[in-house]
Amino acid sequence: MALWKPDPSFYPSAKMAMQAPPERHAYVAALNPDGGEKPDAICVVDLDPDSASYSQVVGELELPYVGDELHHFGWNACSSALCPFAPHPHLERRYLVVPGLRSSRIYIIDTKPDPRQPHIVKTLEPEEVIGKSGYSRPHTVHCGPDAIYISAMGSAKGDEGPGGIFMLDHFSFSVVGPWELHRGDQELAYDFWWHLAEDVLISSEWAKPSQFENGLVPEDLLANKYGHRIHFWDLRKRRLAQSIDIGAEHQMLLELRPAHDPTKDYGFAGVVISTEDLSASVWTWYREGGEWKMKKTISIPAVPADEESLPEALKPFKAVPPLVSDIDLSLDDRFLYVSCWGTGELHQYDVSDPFNPRLTGKVEIGGIVARKGHPKADRQLLGAPQMVEISRDGRRVYFTNSLYSSWDDQFYPDKMTGWMVKVNIDPSGGMELDPDFFVDFGKTRVHQVRLEGGDASTDSYCFPS
Repeated sequence: MALWKPDPSFYPSAKMAMQAPPERHAYVAALNPDGGEKPDAICVVDLDPDSASYSQVVGELELPYVGDELHHFGWNACSSALCPFAPHPHLERRYLVVPGLRSSRIYIIDTKPDPRQPHIVKTLEPEEVIGKSGYSRPHTVHCGPDAIYISAMGSAKGDEGPGGIFMLDHFSFSVVGPWELHRGDQELAYDFWWHLAEDVLISSEWAKPSQFENGLVPEDLLANKYGHRIHFWDLRKRRLAQSIDIGAEHQMLLELRPAHDPTKDYGFAGVVISTEDLSASVWTWYREGGEWKMKKTISIPAVPADEESLPEALKPFKAVPPLVSDIDLSLDDRFLYVSCWGTGELHQYDVSDPFNPRLTGKVEIGGIVARKGHPKADRQLLGAPQMVEISRDGRRVYFTNSLYSSWDDQFYPDKMTGWMVKVNIDPSGGMELDPDFFVDFGKTRVHQVRLEGGDASTDSYCFPS
């Protein structure tokens, strides 16, 4: 009789996950923006320093359609499968769930038996996704204990109606339906995550499809029409419990990173830009007296710049905003990494005290004005730290440089090319670019990175460290 065993990449706690073997491969969303002439792809990058093909693309799955606009994607299953209230320990971390943000198509991609040759096993066409979920423009994927959760930026009718979350079945990958039962006045959507042990889901806000698909709309930004609220939901009842408006000037409250330890009920949220002074910020959410609260704990100022060196959208301001587009939290809840896509910096903060972060490291590469290079790239680089991913042991950080095709062209009008780099981390604080790791994707732009076996923005844990 066959005996079911949990996937060895599942861990009850974040501390146990930090003892996992080092990652060998990265899966990277690759976007081909040249007029819809070539499909997007999932690329496989060799991460093994002892391999002859280290820092090279060793596999590529070209998708069957053009114009999907790959953006974020995730694993079908992760450590949340071990949670006691909805255990699915017989699941396997095997499939990548890959949405097309522009097409509303979803690919299910198998990474086995050969991790360097991923292949499509199922395609959810837009008609099925939109018809069964009530949503369009799927964005963020999280492997929950009871299903696969996917956020969506638009409604079935595009801009008419709210964005939200829908679910896929763990086994058939069919669309189960919309997640929310009682949404209150929540309208804009973007990221989401949870405190599973507290039965709390948190969601954030970006924009409606008309406000991002063809680029940033300056008039809407200056009128503070992008998202600036965070929402706290009853996860089991699927009901909005509380919303916090952090101030309309804090535009685009995007990435959410809750503490990995389930005994902690705080987390971090990144804000792209303030319309008051072009600064970016990171906020800490926490619970006090039964209510959720938000506190700004990191502020990153804009950098003055010569008008002639700026893209058209920034010339009137004579400054480069940091444009914090991603944040990521190490599994020990100690270091928060903040990507500044405008100025070309990756910041490392010690957040052992989540209300008093301390800057402990910084690397510089790319940037709207600086365009700083890399030891393995003998040229100025366009783009900057964007999507960030941390190894489970916290010793390595990988990031890519593209945000979204139309936004890339607005802020880096000289036609960005795609690249990926690695940062080596000092366990006591501090970091430096790995001089031997630079992946040049040429005209193909790259966004989300997923690490084979799991990473710091994939798994949720239901047992304390």
